[in-house]
Amino acid sequence: MAIDRVASLKRCRALGIEPAVVGLSKKSKRQPKRTNRKVSEYGIQLKEKQKAKFIYGILEKQFRGYYEKAKKMQGITGENLLGLLERRMDNVVFRLGLATTRRQARQVVRHGHVTVNGKRVDIPSALVYEGDVVAVAEKSRANAFFKALAESNASLGAPAWLTVDKEHLSGTVTRFPNRDEIDVPVNEQAIVELYSK
Repeated sequence: MAIDRVASLKRCRALGIEPAVVGLSKKSKRQPKRTNRKVSEYGIQLKEKQKAKFIYGILEKQFRGYYEKAKKMQGITGENLLGLLERRMDNVVFRLGLATTRRQARQVVRHGHVTVNGKRVDIPSALVYEGDVVAVAEKSRANAFFKALAESNASLGAPAWLTVDKEHLSGTVTRFPNRDEIDVPVNEQAIVELYSK
């Protein structure tokens, strides 16, 4: 399995996104280079695709698969693509506040700390569906990380398409996300145009 080991702040700076979007609270001290070079249409489209891949922590092959799946769905392809990416297990764990970054959420899922409808899930790319209950496993609640999370209770917050049960460290998928509720700074139409060439 390929792993993306690029430094997060460096990548954020290169793509022109705020580190807070990825879940980082750090700020870069280096000033961005100013270039007056005009970027081509292809360059803009490529940058949008790279932003989406970096934010969700996905490599090219898997991202292309999500695009093909979104293209076959009814509706607008770009919105379907972002909807599929939001429904990934690691992203849902991040959105529920059970992890501070998507990378941490991926690790939490991979180590088997998360259950869906009472069954343990250790695949970060698994999709959630309406009515699914995502929770921290009973055995994992004794873990120091989740104990601190349960005591703080302040970090648990979720978008409108998820409902959170702070007491039980769980959340329910009430419906699929709309484009308005996805706060990722990506122009999904540029990604569709790039792939449709």
